[in-house]
Amino acid sequence: MEVITDFPERITKGTSLYIGEEHLRVEVSGRRMHSRGMLISFVGYQTPQEVERFRNQWVYVSSSDRPKLPEGEYYHHEIIGLTVEDEAGEVLGVVKAILETGANDVYVVQAASGKEILIPAITSIVLEINLEQNKMLVRLLPGLLP
Repeated sequence: MEVITDFPERITKGTSLYIGEEHLRVEVSGRRMHSRGMLISFVGYQTPQEVERFRNQWVYVSSSDRPKLPEGEYYHHEIIGLTVEDEAGEVLGVVKAILETGANDVYVVQAASGKEILIPAITSIVLEINLEQNKMLVRLLPGLLP
């Protein structure tokens, strides 16, 4: 399996994983790192032929099994969908995607007009993220709006 999580150590014997769009639950019976990926075995699956159907499928964990992040850090899925407002309370749009750059992430905000606004994920621009209110407060700098 190609590993794209920042926390591969959480995949251990007994961990529940969910495979594919159907989120088929499987339990890890063993794992080991291999080259650029991980070899995993599942309880109840004995042969490579039995797990062939899992090839090229996404593997998920339950959101309740995610490691807690430090204060001020968020998982991407927590940011996508937030309503973005400026300091004057004007709604700029909704976060539709996150671009990962070398220096910092960039939030792609879709305005009601359909235009995209790129918001750098830096503390001088993103003033507050409030997951309970589903809102992000930003300070706009000249030239930030299209």
